[in-house]
Amino acid sequence: MNSFPFLTGLSLGFSLIIAIGGQNIFVLNQGMTGRHVLPVVLFCSLADVFLIASGIAGASVLIGDFALRYKPQLFGFAAIWLAGYGVLKLKAFFSVRMLDARFDVKSGTLFSTLGYAFLVTFGNPQVYLDTVGLIGTMSLQYSGAEKILYGCGACLASVIFFFSLGFFATLVGPFMERPEAWRVLDLVISLILFFLAFGMLEAGGWFIS
Repeated sequence: MNSFPFLTGLSLGFSLIIAIGGQNIFVLNQGMTGRHVLPVVLFCSLADVFLIASGIAGASVLIGDFALRYKPQLFGFAAIWLAGYGVLKLKAFFSVRMLDARFDVKSGTLFSTLGYAFLVTFGNPQVYLDTVGLIGTMSLQYSGAEKILYGCGACLASVIFFFSLGFFATLVGPFMERPEAWRVLDLVISLILFFLAFGMLEAGGWFIS
């Protein structure tokens, strides 16, 4: 057993979560305004941990036998999925964009703030494709302790990201508003996704040794 499953989960987790979206803008603005920062980052982190754990456990139970029977096809599909994300990130690298962090954050109660966090988290269909679908499917290449390491890596990526976004918002915000910074980030993420796609093809037996 080695740390590679953990690093795979960590790198995939970061690759999927670093994007311009309603949830990330919301957390960033909570950090900038200093309103209910700890409850918000805890909620978003724990929500991701729940979705990732559900995806990994669900994939093992629901499609575990299917994966054993159709391993090359399933892993090939996951590789195409990852490569597709990589192409999108590479396309973003050649475009100019920036984050508009001027989100409309009102001085609400803790209950209303967490209610909004719930909406931007679980109301986004993409979160289920990423955490439950892709992360869960990729976990099928591991078993036992290695699967746990993989899941821990993916979960840790979310925890680190949300806590950094919330508590270091004044430092992260200006960085995220720079188009050139996003271009470098998109290029790095696209290379990581292509590398993970290659690993899925290798795990599926697509390459003759």
